[in-house]
Amino acid sequence: MQKEDINLVWFRNDLRVRDNKSLSEACLLNNMKTLAFYCFDPRYFAKTKYGFKKTEKFRAKFLIESVQNLKDNLEKLNITLVVFHEKPEDAIDNLNDKFKIKNIFFQNEWTSEEKCVEENLLKKLKECEINSYDNQFLFSPDQIPYENYADLPEVFTQFRKACEKKIKINLETPIPTDQTDANLIDFESEVPRLKDLGFEDFEVDNRSVFPFKGGEDSAWDRLNDYFWKTKKLQVYKKTRNGLLGTDYSSKFSAWLANGSISAVSIYHQVKLFEKEVTKNQDTYWLIFELIWRDFFKYMSLKHRNAFFKLDGINTEKYDWHFNPKIFQKWVDGKTEEDFVNANMLEIKETGFMSNRGRQNVCSYWSKELLQDWRAGATYFEAMLIDYDVHSNWGNWMYNSGVGNDPRNRKFNIKSQAQRYDGQGKYQCQWLQNNLF
Repeated sequence: MQKEDINLVWFRNDLRVRDNKSLSEACLLNNMKTLAFYCFDPRYFAKTKYGFKKTEKFRAKFLIESVQNLKDNLEKLNITLVVFHEKPEDAIDNLNDKFKIKNIFFQNEWTSEEKCVEENLLKKLKECEINSYDNQFLFSPDQIPYENYADLPEVFTQFRKACEKKIKINLETPIPTDQTDANLIDFESEVPRLKDLGFEDFEVDNRSVFPFKGGEDSAWDRLNDYFWKTKKLQVYKKTRNGLLGTDYSSKFSAWLANGSISAVSIYHQVKLFEKEVTKNQDTYWLIFELIWRDFFKYMSLKHRNAFFKLDGINTEKYDWHFNPKIFQKWVDGKTEEDFVNANMLEIKETGFMSNRGRQNVCSYWSKELLQDWRAGATYFEAMLIDYDVHSNWGNWMYNSGVGNDPRNRKFNIKSQAQRYDGQGKYQCQWLQNNLF
């Protein structure tokens, strides 16, 4: 029986239909059907050497919700999403048995684990045209004012100013609308449940500052609320170092991390807000933070696997240690610093922590306790709903003295607690069971 020719869209960290170059380009080739697939790779739910899973329950739940929403949104566009709970390089065998894959479309990734998966998958596609796109940046690689990644500056401010001066942000890629229901393919698959990934169902902690669901629809609901309903964007810079409540920051990071919304989409919404409501330092500061996100992506492109090595990307050397008992006390929020403990309990119970908290607990772990910064980065990778490989590891290096901080700052934890939690409300919320 002759196999049907198809275009295949491989979803990775781009779980959206809006501003998705891979999806849009695949649908332009409408002389054959377009099929999409996503894999819950078991390797991402396996245990690390530290005893916890590479992806713990908080991000797993958010990912399940995101993929289910993607499946629903693709179906509305008459595109079938096939979901596998296996390695992508194994799942492709299943698709190869049923179809003749003429073209594959996907978002570029470059860190070693993702690149290895990609290479193993592509080896199994014969006579297939490969189409990959850089769709996770604000400043795309073909726009940045540097001939080679080696020329990228190590200091954020230099990178930001050069890019802001020379780059006009791309327009969003439109959602494809030209697929008829004849494009739908009869291929039954289900998004796994938490228990399929090795977790028990759980309720979101009522103290969580991130009580949001995964998925593109939820991302846009949040944007519409933060920008257009409450207009909190106009005070973003003033409140972004907060610790309590849903609105001290945009909370876009989790949807950005798995690609439920793009940096380009957010940028254009900010510019629209500036046009229709107000333009001030606060509105610009959200764009400023998107540029930070780009900076760490470009640093990982420049330095590759050095991002994950003990010495990082800096020339300064440290005498690093790793003590499992000290690590467990840090994880359990049982250190000598209440402000650190409160933040560590928050991430343990909710999978989220403020930016201010992350900088403090990182500085304490690496510069106060002089413990291997990679253990902390790996714990954050497991626990954070908004884990992004480039931002997480880039920020951990930055705050541990082996990254891009030209001043190599060390946080005074007590001073930080006094400045950002002067009345102790945040610490009380997370430490009250310990205090009474």
